[in-house]
Amino acid sequence: MKRSENLIINGSGSYPGGRYDKVSIRGEGTIVNDVESSTFHVYGTSEAVESLKTGSVKIYGEAEVKMNMEAKDTLVMGSMMIGGNALLKKMKILGLLEVGERLTGEEANIKGSIAVNGDVEYETFDSSGGFEIKGLLTADTIKVGLRFGQSSAEEIGGGKITVKKRSNTLLPFGKEVGSLVAKVIEGDDIYLENTTADMVRGNKVKIGPGCHIGVVEYREDFTHDPKATIKTTTKI
Repeated sequence: MKRSENLIINGSGSYPGGRYDKVSIRGEGTIVNDVESSTFHVYGTSEAVESLKTGSVKIYGEAEVKMNMEAKDTLVMGSMMIGGNALLKKMKILGLLEVGERLTGEEANIKGSIAVNGDVEYETFDSSGGFEIKGLLTADTIKVGLRFGQSSAEEIGGGKITVKKRSNTLLPFGKEVGSLVAKVIEGDDIYLENTTADMVRGNKVKIGPGCHIGVVEYREDFTHDPKATIKTTTKI
């Protein structure tokens, strides 16, 4: 049975895990066992030594979960570190998210940045921030807006993959443009800008400006911008 009481931390200290209705941390709180709750909100600094399972997560400060985490709705305005696997069904990242192993879910919206040591698997993956994925990024729909810096994944796989450069209105000169680097990009319908990849494979492939591609393999349709660099093109 779920406890009805709340865990409200305003000062600092260590607290037991267990089942709660709401967890709210405004000071510095360490939760020493697994914790399960309907909501988990951090305005200060929190550390969960074991795993966290919750409905709604909102991180305005700093949060660390040493092991695994599962949540239905996740909003990170500050920074969050998860040591193990993370199942975040709907996530919106405006700050920073770091995951030690795999990251999975349904909808990912990234305006800040994520760093993941394993694979990332979502139904829709929409990024106008930055990402560093050491494994495979896979989703039915992948939309990447490149504003600044370099985003990277070992491999990218999906149905519809769209990568476009976005003007960065936050920078005074607006000249810095983002880029994407991956070894392999494979999908049904692919459009790329400012992308460097060894291999791009798809049914319909369009290579836009700023791309440096080793090999393009396509089944149905292929077009490319004259400013793109492609070493080899093959119809399969």
